[in-house]
Amino acid sequence: MALVDFATEGAVGVITINNPPVNALSSAVNADLAKAIEAAEDSAVRAVVIKGDKHFAAGADINEFQSVFDGTDEGRLAGNLSQTISRMEVLAKPVIAAITGFALGGGLEVAMGADFRYMARDSKVGQPEIKLGIIPGAGGTQRLARLVGWSKAKDIVYSGRFVAADEALAIGLADKVLAPDDVVETAMEDAATYASGPTRAIAAAKAAMHRGWGVAATNGLAEELDEFQRLFQTDDAREGVAAFLEKREPDFSGT
Repeated sequence: MALVDFATEGAVGVITINNPPVNALSSAVNADLAKAIEAAEDSAVRAVVIKGDKHFAAGADINEFQSVFDGTDEGRLAGNLSQTISRMEVLAKPVIAAITGFALGGGLEVAMGADFRYMARDSKVGQPEIKLGIIPGAGGTQRLARLVGWSKAKDIVYSGRFVAADEALAIGLADKVLAPDDVVETAMEDAATYASGPTRAIAAAKAAMHRGWGVAATNGLAEELDEFQRLFQTDDAREGVAAFLEKREPDFSGT
């Protein structure tokens, strides 16, 4: 059985990490996660939910860290995971991370590669790598600071503490906090809503925002204008404008 499952429900792709008991992110899990993200690139998939079985993902498989000291290839785990997360981050469709249980270390790094994070009320997130004498290696120092600001990110990374759902919501690390039984259901409902919308426009907005981050404003504005102009060649743009003029609800096809 795959350590990461991929399935579809309508136009929503569902990625499920399934490596009990806590979904540790081993090299094998990362390989399966990369395959699932590749499957999610299919144009028939118009939104994605990523989740874990019980726990989202409670960090890397620490047993593999010994390979760094041994000088074997397994020591590239963090770099490989970083590449996988970056690939998910630029998927041309909305991605929602549905967090239950723990999302720690690499697990939080995976969740931060999504567009949105929905957390169960009793779940916890964090970057505890510092307690091992190391630091996050798959984007944790970078994405966390962008989401919550420099000072709060430094607090979380330097201390290695766990962050409860309510605090995560208050600092912008979580987008919704829900009852544990409602997290996946709400994520699926919201993903289905995105999937029925103008997904070409959503993809263009996502691309412009990502490519414009950290560059000069003039470059970001140029990226935005390019995406804006390209959208006028899509069926969805024609449908959206026609529906507005005809005073009816649009029927977007994602083309």
